[in-house]
Amino acid sequence: MRQILTLLLALCVSPVLAADWGSYENARFGYVVAVPADFDWGEEAANSDGRVFTKTDGTQVLRVFGGNIVEDDFEAAVRAAMGYAADDGWALSYERVTPSWASYSGLRNGMILYVRTIALCGGTQFASFMYEYPKGALRAAEPVVDRLVGSLRATGNGVGC
Repeated sequence: MRQILTLLLALCVSPVLAADWGSYENARFGYVVAVPADFDWGEEAANSDGRVFTKTDGTQVLRVFGGNIVEDDFEAAVRAAMGYAADDGWALSYERVTPSWASYSGLRNGMILYVRTIALCGGTQFASFMYEYPKGALRAAEPVVDRLVGSLRATGNGVGC
């Protein structure tokens, strides 16, 4: 009986905790993403492409940004970004690239990098998040990654689209 009550309590509390997340919307590129409640909001980038969020204890960083695709297409742009990450020392261990979205992750110096990118504006622009967290926090970070992935989407209101 005690286990049932605990489960019911957890189910009732979970939606309340989820409501604590914020939402960052970027007007320049027309995308939105959820932001965990325990992350501090940095200033908007000078060129208005995104923002950096840092976990209040300083152990995790979430970078969100958009951009124009200068490569031949979205998939080529993602492959180029993966190359830059590898050149920066990330040992990439997972990748999935499609014509409209991509994800990849890797490890460097005890930190995990998870990146999600979506195509915007008919494939001429993109929106991404880069989430860095300690390898030891993998289990706790999995639901955060899931929520971030599920929340990154186009608003359809980007400038120049």
